[in-house]
Amino acid sequence: MNVWDELIGQDEATEVLSRAVADAQDAANPGPAMSHAWLITGPPGSGRSTAAGAFAAALQCPDGGCGDCASCRTARSGAHPDVHIVRSDTLSYGVEDARELIVRSAVVPTSGPWHVVIVEDADRFTDDAANTLLKVLEEPPRHLVWVLCAPSAEDVLATVRSRTRSVHLRTPSTGEVAAALHDRYDIDPAMAAFAARASQGHIGRARALARDDNVRTRRQEVLRIPASLRDLPSCFTAAASLLESATEDARSITDELDAREAADLRRAYGEGADGVTAARIDRMASRAMKDLEKAQKSRRTRSVRDQVDRALVDLMAYYRDVLVTQFEGTVPLINDEMRPQIHAEAALCDTAETTARLEALDRCRQALAANGALPLILEGLMVELKDPYVLAR
Repeated sequence: MNVWDELIGQDEATEVLSRAVADAQDAANPGPAMSHAWLITGPPGSGRSTAAGAFAAALQCPDGGCGDCASCRTARSGAHPDVHIVRSDTLSYGVEDARELIVRSAVVPTSGPWHVVIVEDADRFTDDAANTLLKVLEEPPRHLVWVLCAPSAEDVLATVRSRTRSVHLRTPSTGEVAAALHDRYDIDPAMAAFAARASQGHIGRARALARDDNVRTRRQEVLRIPASLRDLPSCFTAAASLLESATEDARSITDELDAREAADLRRAYGEGADGVTAARIDRMASRAMKDLEKAQKSRRTRSVRDQVDRALVDLMAYYRDVLVTQFEGTVPLINDEMRPQIHAEAALCDTAETTARLEALDRCRQALAANGALPLILEGLMVELKDPYVLAR
């Protein structure tokens, strides 16, 4: 199994990237298929980070991405000394972040032919930060390869797009995701089919749904929200419950990582060494610990918002199924296991109301992306889901 096998349903992108790897074998004189700056785009779950990691591994691998050697394994895990993976723990990258990235990218590779910098959320660069990167994107050192990832090309500045070679990923089909779950993770075919359908082609989400009872339970709680919106108090209760669940899920993701980072920092300042007291470590690491805590707080905030957004996507899928039912469409339902509830919802309203609810969810996601106050935007959403014309009155 080579590194490209991890990409599900991305034959065109794989062909482009593998040609580039072939032309990059001579790092001093790469062929025309290779570029020093790439922009990998695709909808959530399409595998942008996977594609970037596979490309980085293949560039470092003597065999062009065998998948088994130390270079392939360490490049994909982030442990390779010449592969720098930048994952956003904050809502945006500022100018100082960009400058620090430029400094770190200038390091000469130590073991591989290339120094690859992967930025998983290039759409989170502020305009000023993105402009700071323009020079190094246009005229990078010979050994440097930039791999920027974003949902779409329009999510990054036009000046950045013009300095990169674009590779677009598509959403894998339900059948492709189900087959991958069964073949690679030994998931029961029925569960694999459910997870693939419910995830709407999001590979990571499908894997979590197939393997984690808690994830499936959370999803069912979200999909019960529409039926629970009876009056104004129930709307506020639903909003609070959704935010509480998102916060708990985010905490389960970040708490362990926070503790590990704090322990690593204390060890770096000498914890466990002979003659080094806890008081001395507290004194020496005070500034670094404050910086770490600030970064961790920002990451927790981002994680909560990510969990809320996932719930909103599930609700959009629910109302999409309601609309399909109202139009007597022939396309499959995403939430087929909820067919009775969906048919009941479809009978209680008309297509205009369902469309209005979908538009309310879309506005809520936009407010979420714009860093709106979570309790307020969720309360407003629940009121609109109960009565989609409330704002028109």
